[in-house]
Amino acid sequence: MSKPAVLVVDDEPDLCELLSITLQRMDLNPHTAATVAVAQRMLKTDRYELCLTDMQLPDGDGLELIEWIQQYAPGVPVAVITAHGNMETAIRALKLGAFDFVSKPLDLAGLRKLVATAVKMSVDKNGDTALFGPRLLGTSKAMQEMREMIGRVARSQAPVHISGESGTGKELVARLIHDSGPRREGPFVPVNCGAIPNELMESELFGHKRGSFTGAVSDKKGLIQSAEGGTLLLDEIADLPLHMQVKLLRVVQERAVRPVGEQHEVAIDVRILSATHKNLSELVAEGRFREDLFYRVNVIELRVPALRERREDVPELSDAILRRLGRRMKVTPPVLGTDALKTMDTYSFPGNVRELENILERAVTLNTSGEINAVDIQLRPTPALAPIDFPNLPPTAASALGDQLEDIEREAIMKALDKTRYNKTAAAKILGMSFRALRYRIKKLGIE
Repeated sequence: MSKPAVLVVDDEPDLCELLSITLQRMDLNPHTAATVAVAQRMLKTDRYELCLTDMQLPDGDGLELIEWIQQYAPGVPVAVITAHGNMETAIRALKLGAFDFVSKPLDLAGLRKLVATAVKMSVDKNGDTALFGPRLLGTSKAMQEMREMIGRVARSQAPVHISGESGTGKELVARLIHDSGPRREGPFVPVNCGAIPNELMESELFGHKRGSFTGAVSDKKGLIQSAEGGTLLLDEIADLPLHMQVKLLRVVQERAVRPVGEQHEVAIDVRILSATHKNLSELVAEGRFREDLFYRVNVIELRVPALRERREDVPELSDAILRRLGRRMKVTPPVLGTDALKTMDTYSFPGNVRELENILERAVTLNTSGEINAVDIQLRPTPALAPIDFPNLPPTAASALGDQLEDIEREAIMKALDKTRYNKTAAAKILGMSFRALRYRIKKLGIE
């Protein structure tokens, strides 16, 4: 069999030679191009398992080539070479569809890992979630789009932020991204950021050296290093305290960790996924989540739909859950009656799939007839909100109260800005809010 071919796009002969030698030692077949135009011609005529491109080229830049590849050669992973510390460019490349990036001066060990992962992905044709479909049930349009999105992000190494309500299955989606990509043979390490005590968080995540603090009787590898070669899921990332957000930002940017008590950073090869049921954008506006970290972990956002947004999947989910409960309890699972399904069809499921599992487990435990009916389905009461009575206001005034409050808020912000000659930092101090919160309110209220 012929060696996998890799296209190197760079106009620096020395760098092309270094990359070619490195690729040949990996038993790969390197080809080189000095311009975007030449690279496009080669990609049209030949098959490549990876394209490695510099950002600055004589007739364009790497970002243009990434966009072209996404349209005309979507099966080819593309990685970019960026200037040291130019994280903004790297993030732009990832958002456009780049597989990964490497910074100058080149770390050949890290480069070899990147190339090996990309070539493995291309040769194995990973990113197809069809093999894992039964674990992500549902035929609704929302779930079909979810599977397609998982397949797309699995082919990248870009950080992915998974949002969605509690109980929707965010960890399952993260695991599918891991299992559908080239890192699936490596570890998948989920970490609940809200479950680790603050005083132990740095040691748990980054590890520690022996004697670095009282009780550190031996070296300990942190959870981040435990995911080496695989995927780390930072579940409920919104619960990270601000001082840990700073340390995590450096991990994401430098791809290295420094254990407690260690003098030097240790390079890591880990893909970072994050998840939370909270609105990170609002937390950024309120100053409770770092804006720079938000942009680093939210390169790609994947929203998991709530169960009420895909009600047509409830029968299939229920059937699968009942079969699983039957195997676990070693009983013949009861069937779900038509009236029970009708009852659940009108329910909003605030706890989503996790709540559906609890409802059915309770019904199976208490059921004696072999069929689950409406009376067996115990749903949480969700009474409609009673209308608010404004005895001293006419109905039109009551309905417009929200608009009036916004007008008052807008006027207060305008006065503060006028008083400070549009110095937002000073205006925020006058209003008693953070700078980020003020900027968020200015945008929301449409203040020019």
